[in-house]
Amino acid sequence: MTRPDPLDAPADRPLVLVSNDDGIDAAGIAALAAALDGIGTVAVVAPFAEQSAVGHAITVRDPMRVHPWVFDGPSGPVWARAVTGTPADCIKIAAQRLLPRPPDLVVSGINHGPNTAVNVMYSGTVSAATEGTILGIPSFAVSHDAWRPTDFETAGHVARQIAERVLAGGLPDGVLLNVNVPDVPLGELAGIRTTRQARARWEEEFEERFDPTQRPYYWLGGRFIDLDDGPDTDLAAIRDGYVSITPLQLDLTAHAHLDRVRALTDSIPTDG
Repeated sequence: MTRPDPLDAPADRPLVLVSNDDGIDAAGIAALAAALDGIGTVAVVAPFAEQSAVGHAITVRDPMRVHPWVFDGPSGPVWARAVTGTPADCIKIAAQRLLPRPPDLVVSGINHGPNTAVNVMYSGTVSAATEGTILGIPSFAVSHDAWRPTDFETAGHVARQIAERVLAGGLPDGVLLNVNVPDVPLGELAGIRTTRQARARWEEEFEERFDPTQRPYYWLGGRFIDLDDGPDTDLAAIRDGYVSITPLQLDLTAHAHLDRVRALTDSIPTDG
């Protein structure tokens, strides 16, 4: 069967770019592309290999290679490319080089495992959506609460519903959506909550191990610490069986603390 070409997509039909950080072969991205089938022209540009927890890294000192990829959807083949780079790289090169025009929507996921609280800072899945927002494209990320999900029906349904609404109404400039879906059947969803990012951290451990030549190496482990008992957080929503939708912004400035920092720094001499 002839592979589709986004150059052939009608100009009045939405162009939807799908990416992830689990890699182009991940079950979650196949489920996402299937869920978005028919919403517009779907194009998949995703990392060649897993890029989990790379954050918003971009490739600046190595060449990137782009490989055509066999990617099948419910209605037939989907135009797809695998990139030897990060999720943010994928969005950059897709929007500015590979596609005939900037996409109308970027959807990143479906991530294997939640991207709540502090994990937002590390997530390559969220960073793909962030890059779309930087480029002025309405974008959202969607993650499954299970680390080894076997059923993407609920997350796919939620992604489709949000995509339709974002295509119709857009998003505020500089704002993306971070969507986390509980690991429950569609009929058992408690509902949807608009949430804030919970405060949390990782209590990390570096286990020392030794290779066959007795040279030491270190393996990162640890446990997740929830520091927030608020009922309006992304963590609380998922625990209660709700879809969590958190609006994130590109502006990281702590506006409420500008005056405090100004008072702290006003006395710093600048005349040598």
